[in-house]
Order: sequence, then structure tokens, then C-alpha cells
Amino acid sequence: MKSKNRNNSVSYFDMQFITSSISTMLVLLLLGLVVFFVLAANNLSVYVRENINFSVLISDEMKESDIIKLQKRLNEEPFVKESVYISKSQALKEQSEAMGTNPEEFLGYNPFTASIEVKLHSDYANSDSIAKIEKKIKKNTNIQDVLYQRDLIDAVNENIRNISLVLLVLAVVLTFISFALINNTIRLAIYSKRFLIHTMKLVGASWSFIRKPFLTRNIWSGVLAAVIADAILMGTAYSLVSYEPELIRVISPEVMLLVSLSVLAFGVIITFLCAYLSINKYLRMKASSLYYI
Repeated sequence: MKSKNRNNSVSYFDMQFITSSISTMLVLLLLGLVVFFVLAANNLSVYVRENINFSVLISDEMKESDIIKLQKRLNEEPFVKESVYISKSQALKEQSEAMGTNPEEFLGYNPFTASIEVKLHSDYANSDSIAKIEKKIKKNTNIQDVLYQRDLIDAVNENIRNISLVLLVLAVVLTFISFALINNTIRLAIYSKRFLIHTMKLVGASWSFIRKPFLTRNIWSGVLAAVIADAILMGTAYSLVSYEPELIRVISPEVMLLVSLSVLAFGVIITFLCAYLSINKYLRMKASSLYYI
């Protein structure tokens, strides 16, 4: 009697469960990669923007103590992430090392000016904001000029917008594809149990009673698949950061946490919805129809 009950019940962990979990895991892994690239691309865009700097050229008449005060005032501005003061002698030394010769030796004077190299917060790293910042800084009469590469800034922002749009479209498309693939996997699994579902209907079991083991089974399958996919993604991210520590600015712990939670949420929600829709299909189906599908 026990063996008959065991054969007619929905077993939770069997070969079908394992193969379904593996198929779902592969799809969730692909979906997790898309989420990762979207979030990492955002961090990368912030990192690139915040490494765009402009130079504030200082007049030779301005005392170094006043330049330090100016730098402190700049650092208090909301648009400044950090700044570096480069004196005339330091600029001469750096350029001499870069050119391999000292211009002061044949010119008779130091041709370089003191400057403050400013890095902006990412929200201000665009041509319009920098133009306003330039006007504000140039109100100081000791400022000779403000130099920045407008074409480079425009190109960076344009490329970031294009990449973000492509990733967004890719994320939407792959979400639909993932749903379709997981739905087919679950439908095949439930298809093999269609006669069991009909038998349970005949003995008077309610729809909710019939659904429960199938939903529970597929939710656990989704959780297992998500955990394995998260483990693979976390392991890959850890390996990349260990190989190149600078990547921690792009592959941050916050990004990986969001990726892991997203994969887990997708795994539970998609498997639940697919199982629910598939079970309802066979619950509504007449006995004669079960032989023709």
C-alpha cells in the first residue's frame, strides 16, 4: 500500500527535479549575467566620469598660500570630488621627465604655470555643467584659464548612453526568453503528470490541494537553481577582483548582492508563475483531451 502511495504522489527530489533545476539554473545564469552587466555598466560609467578632470591654470602673480586657500574653497563645492595642486616646479619636473629634456635649460625660464587638477562627481561630468563651473571659477581674476577636453567628455557620455540603451533592450529581451525557456521546462515536467492530476480531480481533490505539491516542488527547483547560479556568479566575480583588485570599483559588493537577490527573485517568481499556469491548463482540461496533447 505504501509503495502505491509513493508512486502516485508528486516526488520532490528525483531525476526530473534535478534536470529541471539544471535547465532553470542555466537560464537564470544567463539572466544573472545580464543584470550584472547592467549594474556593472552603471558603476563603470560613474568611474569613467569621475576620472575626467579639468585644469585650472593659476596666474604667476598669485601666492602659493592663496592658491591653497582657493583649492580648499574648490573642495567645498558640491561638484568637486577631489583636487590636486601642481606647482610650477612640479609641472616642470613632470614635463621634463615626459619629454626627456628640461625646457628651462634652453628657454632660460620655467614656461609652465601652477594649476589645480579637479575631478568632478559623475553627475557634473558633462559639457553643460562644466561650462557653468568654468564661468564660476573664472570670476577669480587670478585664474588664467580652465582647460578641459569637451570632445572627449561628449564622446564618453554619448557612448555611455548608447551602451546603457543596448543593455536595457537586451535585458528586456532576455527576460522574455528566460521566461519562455523555463516555462517550457516546467510544462514538460507537469505534462508527464497530467493523468495524475486528472485522477486527483476524480477523487474530489480541490484545485488548491492539487496545485500545492507541484508549486512547492517547482519553487524549490527555482531556489536551488538560483543558489547554484549565484554561486557561479559570485565565484567568477571573486576571481576577477582577485586577479585585478581595481575592478572592485565596478564589481562592488553592492552590485553582487543585487545580482544575487535578482536571480533568486527571478528563480522563485518565474517558476511559480510557469507552474501555476501549466497546472491550471490541465485542471481545466477534459479527460478526452489528455490523450491528444
